[in-house]
Amino acid sequence: MQFFIEMRYKATLMDEISITRALKRISHEILEKNSGAENLCIIGIKRRGIPLAQIIAQNIEEFEGTKVPVGCIDITFYRDDLSTKFRDPVVQDTNIPFDIENKKVILVDDVLFTGRTARAAMDGVMQHGRPALIQFATLIDRGHRELPIRGDYVGKNVPTSKSERVAVKIPPYDDITCVELYDIEDE
Repeated sequence: MQFFIEMRYKATLMDEISITRALKRISHEILEKNSGAENLCIIGIKRRGIPLAQIIAQNIEEFEGTKVPVGCIDITFYRDDLSTKFRDPVVQDTNIPFDIENKKVILVDDVLFTGRTARAAMDGVMQHGRPALIQFATLIDRGHRELPIRGDYVGKNVPTSKSERVAVKIPPYDDITCVELYDIEDE
């Protein structure tokens, strides 16, 4: 049995300039809410959360002159829907090369949808120590939460239907930087 998802382009929600602007704003908001960069660390959720986390860290270094450590986490085995979502999950490396004990951890992802990825990332982070706090930054919040999770820092709120898909495109995974909206149809 083959299963295909047909996607039809609807709109470009953000171009490279608006993404850059949103990430700079998020970086400033992180600094403001945390009274600077002291005790901060940033962890990108694989895949597209990683380059977003790196950009936020670069912005913070540019604004504050302080280098903030950046790591990445693969949440595949922390998902509560692993058996229904993945037949043969491909687990990539988690790389948190710094101590998170009593740190202010900023988790970064591209799209906040049901909240299950954010919850899984928090579980994964807790396996590495006990941070002082965890905050969540996302480029796009599209709604449809299944868990009581919210973004502390949001680039853009985009009300969507469940029959739509939000695609964040960013190097090194894509040749373009933008956010696009698609209609999806199961065949």
